[in-house]
Amino acid sequence: MSVKNILLFEPAYKNKYPPLGLMKLAQYHRQQNKNHNIVFAKGENDPNLNQFKWDRIYITTLFSFEWKRTAICIDKSMELVDGETSKIFVGGISASLMTDEFQSIDKWRGIRFIQGILKDNPTKALQLSYKDFGTNDTDFLPIDEMIPDYSILSQIDYKYPAHDAYFGYASRGCIRKCAFCGVPKLEGDQKDMPPISKLVQGVNDLYGEKKDLILMDNNVTAAPKFNEIMAEIRDLGFMPNARIKRNERSYKRRVDFNQGVDARLLSKNPRLLKELSTICISPLRIAFDHWGVRKPYETSIRNSAQNNITTLSNYMLYNFYDDPVDLYKRLALNIELNQELGIRIWSFPMRYQPITLKDRSFIGKKWNRYYLRSFQVILQATHGVVTGNPDFFNIAFGSSADNYMELLAMPHGFIFRRQYYFYGEGRPVLDEYRAHYSKLNHSQKETLINLLSGNDKQKGLQRKLYKKYLGDTSIDKRIREVMRFYVAYNQAASARDRTFFSHKDLYVPADEKVEDAGLYEDDGLAFGQ
Repeated sequence: MSVKNILLFEPAYKNKYPPLGLMKLAQYHRQQNKNHNIVFAKGENDPNLNQFKWDRIYITTLFSFEWKRTAICIDKSMELVDGETSKIFVGGISASLMTDEFQSIDKWRGIRFIQGILKDNPTKALQLSYKDFGTNDTDFLPIDEMIPDYSILSQIDYKYPAHDAYFGYASRGCIRKCAFCGVPKLEGDQKDMPPISKLVQGVNDLYGEKKDLILMDNNVTAAPKFNEIMAEIRDLGFMPNARIKRNERSYKRRVDFNQGVDARLLSKNPRLLKELSTICISPLRIAFDHWGVRKPYETSIRNSAQNNITTLSNYMLYNFYDDPVDLYKRLALNIELNQELGIRIWSFPMRYQPITLKDRSFIGKKWNRYYLRSFQVILQATHGVVTGNPDFFNIAFGSSADNYMELLAMPHGFIFRRQYYFYGEGRPVLDEYRAHYSKLNHSQKETLINLLSGNDKQKGLQRKLYKKYLGDTSIDKRIREVMRFYVAYNQAASARDRTFFSHKDLYVPADEKVEDAGLYEDDGLAFGQ
């Protein structure tokens, strides 16, 4: 096969993990011809985009709310191939979940949008025709099972927080069919993957030994070969307190099932946690999606502590079927468990968005636009982290559910500049606001929040409406008296104003955090004019 110029293109997401699909595609093309020019670029302004005249471009996609960034990269790719759309392949999460939406764009006609994982031979998985190079690659290993090509990561300036690790799967799919999750459509039912040892040995041979083992299984505790998976991980050296030596220094190793494990299964089968305790898992991630799963969740946490698993993390879904108090109760329970059991649970609240929505503007039935924005403001100050420190928690989220609800209803300027208004020179203003707010009855408070949130059709919070309300005599006078604080003190703030916790309060290793939640980006909730 003649030498081809192949571009692997990732939009400018602020993502934690490197693009595993593109890394495997790079390996596939190196096996085709070791002389292929394989180039990785991140973002539409990456200088690598102009290195060659491209014979093929692969674009990876993440979540649906990144539609704009993804579209920019697709359009840029069309420029790079002079409109020859047959040279462009788009895959990944949103390309799989929104294939029809992508294909409906007339200017993108001819681009191949690949659904699901590349589990078949390359010819079939990439939908190659007789006109495409590689159309006879029917005897190749499925691309999804290939060793990721780590060498491409050095071609870009962006540094992924998690990079010094073996990235792979012990199993694919999930036994659950959760309404908020795209895994059933992306990966289907649960099935085994090739041995992890094959991945580790392959990476070692080609790119050298890695420190950590990051497995992206969606529900490893439901895997039929769970015990065998744990045994294999131990055999690879990832046992408790495992370390790796480099340049005369020793580093702690860890195993991370980064999509989390299933509390319902853990609580029913104590042997699962016993097995997990035999590997250097850190952190153990357990989802806590709503208060209704409190019992299995709490049982799993207590059993984890009994098995000496003391570093835990959880994804905490909100804005789905829950309400604000449901979320607060879950956060508060973790504080109680931390104190009682002497463990560390880091919580990462994750706002639900429908898997095919093109922005982050979704509002759950029991939430409203203003409360969602308020909670996001709080998370901005904590960098998206909820620690196990009770003092930290009481300041950030309130010492009670009532206190928390009061915070959500406040002018955002008070939340942004918490130090100034709660503990500094701005305290008289806060006290005056609270005096007026306390005069409102329940119905008046509901009306206020509805006015602050705006109508269902608008995008974002509209400050200009707040000023209009001040002169609207049809609105209750007491509500208007409170509204003036939202006009005067709902401004945004600088990063300095947001930071009212010390760095040590918030420290979580970068490779243990969750993917960026868009805390500082336009999410459809921020203020308009």
